[in-house]
Amino acid sequence: MNKFVQVGVIGLGKFGLEFGKHLAKLDINILGIDLNEKNVKRAKHIFTQIYRANAADKEALQQIGVGDLSHVLVSVGDSIAASAMISLYLKELGVPVVWVKAIHEDHAKLLRKIGVDDVFIPESMAARQLASRTTIPGFIDYFPFNNEIVVKEIKIQNWAEQSLRDLDLTNRHRIQVIAVKKNGEKDYVFIPKANEKLAVDDILVIIGEIDNLQKINP
Repeated sequence: MNKFVQVGVIGLGKFGLEFGKHLAKLDINILGIDLNEKNVKRAKHIFTQIYRANAADKEALQQIGVGDLSHVLVSVGDSIAASAMISLYLKELGVPVVWVKAIHEDHAKLLRKIGVDDVFIPESMAARQLASRTTIPGFIDYFPFNNEIVVKEIKIQNWAEQSLRDLDLTNRHRIQVIAVKKNGEKDYVFIPKANEKLAVDDILVIIGEIDNLQKINP
């Protein structure tokens, strides 16, 4: 078990529960809080500790020991006031990293002013990802700390018979190759060797700014 990461989840609806499931697979300590008895019962077999409590009550958060957690996700549905108040209390209690689900951009602006560490709007993120898959060939995902940095797959044609050292993508285009799948192989090789020659229909997984990725002709 990773004893250095102790994560709290406030709000055990669909999103909070799914988040907890993924953390549980990583063998991380998870503390869950929700006022809804049904949500608490549904999450009992997933979370390390779980409390039925009103997270908008600062004293309740103190008694539970939320200030000792390393990370807390706030996912309390459509209540802007509740998420803002809870987020404020978490920062006042000294939680190092606070993530909050917002319902729209104005909500996100309010949360940022409170000082939360990251804000996300799931519907907006899903829509942007879908649109990007349509407009950016090979798109996989956005990098979390910069909306202009993309992870994508490219298929080799023009770069055949050259090595990654020959291409020098990092210095020429500020692009980093993180994996390669040779033509006909099932698995990717991560952090590929710089001197290995590429072949037609090899696939590279690369990271870089969208503008830089659109300039290359692999």
